Amino acid sequence: MNDHFEKNEKLYRAICPPEVAALYWKRDGSLSYRAFADPKGLSVDRGYDRSDAEVVDSMKKRLKGMIARVYVRTCLEVGATVKYLPSAKNPYHSEIHGSENEKLLSKHQCFYLAGKTTVL
Repeated sequence: MNDHFEKNEKLYRAICPPEVAALYWKRDGSLSYRAFADPKGLSVDRGYDRSDAEVVDSMKKRLKGMIARVYVRTCLEVGATVKYLPSAKNPYHSEIHGSENEKLLSKHQCFYLAGKTTVL
């Protein structure tokens, strides 16, 4: 694996369910923009060559919550930057940043990603 992301690559994020963190969800059950606001950078797993089922299974072993999927191209459409930042425990760990120099996504970027993300 390297730090190059294909536009069609999928990124996955674990999001606390409504009963734990209601602020991440709207009343209609869709994601709130708040699920994408993290001043440390939005932590995700890259799909790379894995299927949705493989990624979800792997993430559920390490993380709690619902798994949501967004494409790299969607991040690029809104001017966000995707960075490959593997950790000792997770070779797929990556982050979505607002720009090259700013980790926090703008409110507009958060709204856009929330509208384009699929909960699996």
